[in-house]
Amino acid sequence: MQMIERLIRLCVIDDISSVVEMITSRIDWSSHGIEIAGTAGSGVDGLQLVDRMRPDIVLTDIRMPRMDGLEMTAQIMKLDPHCKVIILSGYTDFAYAQQAIRLGAFDFLKKPFSRAEIVKVVLKAKEAWEEERRSLTEVHEMEKRLKESMPLLRQEYLNTLVHHRTNVEQAENRWQYFRIPLEPVQLVAMIVEIDRFDGSYAALPTHEVELIRFSLQNILEETIGTFTKGVVFRESASRHVCILNCDDPELASRIADRCCAHIALYTRFTISIGIGLIADDISQLPDSYEQALHAFSYHFYTGGNGAFSFAQIAGADKEPPRFAPAAAQELLFALRSGNLEKSSGLLAQLLNDLFAGTPKPDYMISVCYELAFMMLRVLLEKLPHEQVQGLERRIRENKAAEPTMQELRQLLGDICREGCKWIEMQRTSESEQIVRQSMQYIRDNLKQPLTIEQCAKQANLSPGYFSNVFKKIVGVTVQQFITQERIERAKQMLIEDYQVQEIADALSYEHRRYFSEVFKRVTGMTPSEFRQAYLGKTGP
Repeated sequence: MQMIERLIRLCVIDDISSVVEMITSRIDWSSHGIEIAGTAGSGVDGLQLVDRMRPDIVLTDIRMPRMDGLEMTAQIMKLDPHCKVIILSGYTDFAYAQQAIRLGAFDFLKKPFSRAEIVKVVLKAKEAWEEERRSLTEVHEMEKRLKESMPLLRQEYLNTLVHHRTNVEQAENRWQYFRIPLEPVQLVAMIVEIDRFDGSYAALPTHEVELIRFSLQNILEETIGTFTKGVVFRESASRHVCILNCDDPELASRIADRCCAHIALYTRFTISIGIGLIADDISQLPDSYEQALHAFSYHFYTGGNGAFSFAQIAGADKEPPRFAPAAAQELLFALRSGNLEKSSGLLAQLLNDLFAGTPKPDYMISVCYELAFMMLRVLLEKLPHEQVQGLERRIRENKAAEPTMQELRQLLGDICREGCKWIEMQRTSESEQIVRQSMQYIRDNLKQPLTIEQCAKQANLSPGYFSNVFKKIVGVTVQQFITQERIERAKQMLIEDYQVQEIADALSYEHRRYFSEVFKRVTGMTPSEFRQAYLGKTGP
């Protein structure tokens, strides 16, 4: 920081007026950046002058009436330790001059002296004063920056305290240095996060995000302040940590509930809070923080907008339910077959068994993602990767977003529904191809005595399954389709003037009469009537 330039103030104190006159009038002090602030003829008057004018440099004789230079030097150092006192002394006063140096005088000059010597020693004092002033200015600037940075330094220190165990005595010293407005005993850590921050707010403009964070911290501080002393600092983009003085776990829960209520009332967002146990001193703060973190994880079950206390869940933590491999395998088998109804039912039962009670969220999240990837592997066995990769990407994005229990159940249900739909579509596509091939086979072999068993065999399917698939896709039974195709071929042959007996033989009808009965049942006309209608003539 650049200092404001000004003239250095010099006072001259000596009981010999000619010395005073020579120093003040015969030297061009202004050319050296120095001005004469005043003169005096005795130690008493000189001290009063210094007290009144606060000069930067004092030239004084060591022997003066009423108060000598030694006593005056001592008094000046009390008034202004930064003032540079130069002692003027005779040869016989050398011992006194040394004593004056010990009392704080800057330098001494033996009499007689020349104007050049006076200028030299005063400029030396001026340089020392300016250097000292520069150092003081730098110190003041550093202190100013430190003061401005104190909130950030305090936050960094508190962040260190909750993550790293520290020595109590050393921590208390720094606690005082950072002027943390809490008692260093009976402390509770609370973790506070904005619900759905990444999905709802992270993409907002920076100034809006900062406004959200500011309002959160302000409301937290004001709410906590109505109950007890507390500090709030930001740990990450969406997380704040509160440390408060509290000796009652129930009070800590009430404070957290009130914070949730005020945030929901006065802002557009909600928060989730995890509360640790009481730390007896600073060294136990990491324990309270870890407990708060564990309690916070139970928002997995609720989706947020509330507070969980470690004191409440410590006894409620249950042994994780055992993952039933048989049930999982049954689910995967149903998924592999594309049976949506059965898959959905098995998945719901499996998840209900897993989520019975409130097992530790971390374990449940791990199990759910394990199940999700197992289901994904089954789909990759049956379907092209390009078709499944969207689900794979969704699983990974969901995992990164720290989902709730409901969102995980939704994800697994969607995998089940999408997978079964795709497998069924694939099966339908394959079946359609098989049926089309069978239809062509029938058309090519109408002269053969076609049966369902014969058609199913060429499709490598069982007769029952083939019949069901055929009717589902074509809309008629296999036998009805054979009859339709034979009648269509018969119509063509009648138009081409084939004899009825020839047509019956060509289409594998043993008797002409039976063929005519079938033809009339399908078309409403006998073969002869059909030919008459189309060709205008009758025939055998």
